[in-house]
This record gives sequence, structure tokens and C-alpha cells, in this order.
Amino acid sequence: MANIGIPGLVLIFILALIVFGPKKLPELGRAIGTTIKEFKRSTRELTGDIVDEVKDVKEIIEKN
Repeated sequence: MANIGIPGLVLIFILALIVFGPKKLPELGRAIGTTIKEFKRSTRELTGDIVDEVKDVKEIIEKN
């Protein structure tokens, strides 16, 4: 993604505008934003669960 640059992003935006049209583009952007937000939330929860499990295992090991 870092190799795309500004001209590449402009080209992608113009192609998306042609394919989806100006009325669907905001809806598409909103849907993508919601999906990314949900993915980040799920990843955060999963990471938190793993950290909690590791802490529990460490406590069990320290007690023995």
C-alpha cells in the first residue's frame, strides 16, 4: 500500500467514481469504514482475550 502514492490513489478514486457512480460512492465509503471499524474492534477483543489467558497461565505457573 505504501508504494501506491498520490497519483495512484487519484487514479483509483477516479475509477471507483466511474464504476460506482457519484451517488453510490459515499455509501461504499461508509460501508468500508464500518467494516474496518468492526475488524479493529474484533482484533482488539481477540488480543485482549489472549493477553488475559497468558496472564492466567502465568499465575497458575507461579502458584506451583
